[in-house]
Amino acid sequence: MALKIRLTRGGSKKRPFYHIVVAEGSMPRDGRFVERLGFYNPMVDHDNPDRLRVDGEKTKAWMAKGAKPTLRVQKMLAKLELCEAPVIRDQPKKSDLKTKAKERLAEQQQKEEDAKAAAEAAAAEAAAEAAAAAEAPAEEAPAEEAPAEEASGEEASGEEAKA
Repeated sequence: MALKIRLTRGGSKKRPFYHIVVAEGSMPRDGRFVERLGFYNPMVDHDNPDRLRVDGEKTKAWMAKGAKPTLRVQKMLAKLELCEAPVIRDQPKKSDLKTKAKERLAEQQQKEEDAKAAAEAAAAEAAAEAAAAAEAPAEEAPAEEAPAEEASGEEASGEEAKA
């Protein structure tokens, strides 16, 4: 017999009122219950003390006997500091990735990290080469520029020959 601390609905149409009860898990929502622990009235202002009333001693006694509150009731009891707040995940377990998808994602992340590391290494090498070029003597720099001027001169003479 699994006992639950849950809400049963009362009140009229469009004017809900809930009782907090201990009931067997297999019973219908508004069916038979073992004991009434309190009530919740969502139609009252949030700061009104008549919005939520629970007998804390009875609730703790039933929880000690093994009754488990539903998620909604556990949130309410946490506000009254009768139990710990439930852990609510950002991504539900149902829609969480399966094992193969997790493996593929891990492989993809590893490839991205390797690519970033390679890019950083290439950038470091380029920076080292640039620093080495800046430290090189000034005599080598004009020698590199001279062949570039000759190449442009050859192109100019080739264009004159075509004309």
